[in-house]
Amino acid sequence: MKLDIIPVTSFQQNCSLVWDEKDKSAAIIDPGGEAPKLIKRIEELGLNPKMILLTHGHLDHVGAAIKLKTHFNCEILGPAQADEYWFQMLPQQSRQFGLFEAEAFLPDRWLNREGEVIQLGDLRFEVLHLPGHTPGHVGFIDHVHHIAFTGDVLFNQSIGRTDFPGGNHEDLMRSIKDKLFTLPDDTIVIAGHGPYTTVGQEKMHNPYVHG
Repeated sequence: MKLDIIPVTSFQQNCSLVWDEKDKSAAIIDPGGEAPKLIKRIEELGLNPKMILLTHGHLDHVGAAIKLKTHFNCEILGPAQADEYWFQMLPQQSRQFGLFEAEAFLPDRWLNREGEVIQLGDLRFEVLHLPGHTPGHVGFIDHVHHIAFTGDVLFNQSIGRTDFPGGNHEDLMRSIKDKLFTLPDDTIVIAGHGPYTTVGQEKMHNPYVHG
């Protein structure tokens, strides 16, 4: 597996490019904006995007999805359908945050079945439902390489916000403790913002989890 993380927009949201070294088939995870920047990087790397994976429906994670879908002719998968209202509210989100104009859209397929495995070349990602930050939030877990793309659930020394519509602190803590913290301690967590961390590090040192 190869991985490239590209922070985009003023929110510095981590858009992840992950690909199979054999055939360059790639997934674009959470393209939050700056489509030209992402397209340039993808083409520089010679990648062949097969899918766009979305952890949740917030603008700073989905803002470039339609432009990338159109450019690369690939499908948009995720999150779970409980986040549908966030996609319908994309115009309001864009006005609120003032990043750019965004039209409402829906993914090509919701990821409503927890445990579904998404195949990308020789890579496999398990869909894990991680509600709390948003009700339909999901993560993408590569158990072979011990890496988890978890959006805005767990950060290095922090956790996701739950004060947006549909957020729920108790759900978020269950997602972290009952799901993410059952992964091996050496699992690398690629968060939606900021530096990566590991499950073991957050189990030991995250003050929001032990407070």
